Amino acid sequence: MTTTDETIESNESTETTDGPARRPGPPPGGGPAARMMGGAPTEKSMHFKASSRRLLGMMAPERRHLIALLVSGVAGVGLSVLTPRLLGKATDAIFTGVASGKGIDFGHIRVILLTTFAVVLGSVVFSFAQGRLTTTIVQRMTYRLREDAETKLSRLPLNYFDKQPRGEVLSRTTNDIDNIAQTLQQAMGQIVRSLLTIIGVLVMMFWISPLLALVALVSVPTSVVVTMLIGKRAQPQFVKQWSSTGKLNAHIEEMYTGHALVKVFGRQKESAEVFDEHNEALYAAGFKAQFMSGLIQPAMTFVGNLNYVLVAVIGGLRVSSGAMTLGDIQAFVQYSYEFNGPVTQVAAMSNLLQSGVASAERVFALLDAEEQSPDPKDPARIEKVTGRVAFEKVSFRYEPGKPLIDGLDLEVHPGQTVAIVGPTGAGKTTLVNLLLRFYEVTGGRITVDGVDIATMTREDLRAPIGMVLQDTWLIGGTIADNIAYGVDGVSRERIVAAARATHADRFVRTLPEGYDTVLDDEADNLSAGEKQLLTIARAFLTEPQILVLDEATSSVDTRTEVLIQKAMNSLRQGRTSFVIAHRLSTIRDADVILVMESGSIVEQGTHDALLAAEGAYARLYASQFAQPVAEIQ
Repeated sequence: MTTTDETIESNESTETTDGPARRPGPPPGGGPAARMMGGAPTEKSMHFKASSRRLLGMMAPERRHLIALLVSGVAGVGLSVLTPRLLGKATDAIFTGVASGKGIDFGHIRVILLTTFAVVLGSVVFSFAQGRLTTTIVQRMTYRLREDAETKLSRLPLNYFDKQPRGEVLSRTTNDIDNIAQTLQQAMGQIVRSLLTIIGVLVMMFWISPLLALVALVSVPTSVVVTMLIGKRAQPQFVKQWSSTGKLNAHIEEMYTGHALVKVFGRQKESAEVFDEHNEALYAAGFKAQFMSGLIQPAMTFVGNLNYVLVAVIGGLRVSSGAMTLGDIQAFVQYSYEFNGPVTQVAAMSNLLQSGVASAERVFALLDAEEQSPDPKDPARIEKVTGRVAFEKVSFRYEPGKPLIDGLDLEVHPGQTVAIVGPTGAGKTTLVNLLLRFYEVTGGRITVDGVDIATMTREDLRAPIGMVLQDTWLIGGTIADNIAYGVDGVSRERIVAAARATHADRFVRTLPEGYDTVLDDEADNLSAGEKQLLTIARAFLTEPQILVLDEATSSVDTRTEVLIQKAMNSLRQGRTSFVIAHRLSTIRDADVILVMESGSIVEQGTHDALLAAEGAYARLYASQFAQPVAEIQ
């Protein structure tokens, strides 16, 4: 459809009158958060192992890089663990030369040291390769994860966004994915290297002295138990930390978007109280998570030092008894240190891993959300849309048991202008949302040119439909980019022609850069009426066969409204138009006016005929015009 993204964005606010509340009700107890934000979704932690396996499973497309990472890790660690053994040989050569009185064989020592230098250099090269491969794997995986999240957002039904704070969704797709990337970047290469180092060091330790190797292994089960006990208590706190981050982002985004209203109504204090509440929750969860996980490394260091003492004492006794050489015990002590270091590092990495998995759970919850119904495999297509629209016994409800529209029948002929009026909550915007399949009907069907829209793809359905909403939405870019948003490769001449038809050209030419004036996301350098003129020009440029105008002239002054009405009369020629109106003065020339109450059409006809009937439309008209006049008199 012409302005699909605009429609989705804007309908969030539009539905506040004709649809469900944008968010669920406030949590029990009602505090400042309940008054200002409403409830937030409850976070349920998935099993740590299941989440970790799923996260690792996303690396499957990088099998070749993972194999290369493992090979470079094995080679690098293999060379690295040879260094203590070579230095031990050098120590033995020096000690033997001194003890025998024959002198030190510096030629032999030179060969050992040069070999050690070559081994260390090779280890550094493989470590560099390992770091490069780790970066490649992680960045490619997070790239795909962002793509999956973006694709998922486009497949989610509109009611998902009705129930989710915008800042919470943004937090999952930005902060949480960034945290996953940082966690894997820091932890994956380190863990691979640490595990390989543990294996390599153990091999060398058993080669030198099986007895001392068994003594060194005593620390392993102790380390595992300590890590598991602390990790179980830290993981829930990481989930709370990232959940609180999402809530805080949602509140900040909401208050920033409506900062003018916050100041107008003097709600700065209440807003600050809600911020403090979420900030305190984030502080408490973050402090507990970091404190609990931070206990792992000191505990592991303590266990490692005890092990180091045992190895030094027993090794010293074996050297004094002649069972081991001085070079062997020197190498073994160094291996013992290198063994405890990676064990401590792996345990300390659980801090990062728990934070990353907590973020992964939140992203997976988004990816697992129920999607809108898929398009049919063999969709129907309309070669040339004429604009005949029919609602046949259409029923709809946002929540089971609470019908909004029930058994609605309506037929609109090609080229007709249909105005839809009624009190707030009557279902006016819901009606066009059903036509655009932002929501699916719960009963009956809607047809375009006799084709059931449920049998069409959403893209084919929306392509010939243009929509202009009360709430404007502009992209960051030039004015020309905004007008041409719905059409690819359009010429500047057509852009200018569309602007002239909607009377936007006049104010655009008064700007210093004209059509090349750059707008930011909020378009603060334009008035509300000027923004609306640009969105109308954008719809005009696409030349849609079906036009939906949702109180599109509400943000312009009276003179501009008259000009736009004339332009719209020209645009509507030969096109089916649905005009949702609250100001009845804008729809007097409509071919058919539908009066809706409680999801049903209670009256339909022309302006003059409905006034003569003295029914619901006449009462609405009187409430807007006759009553104010009477009060003035």
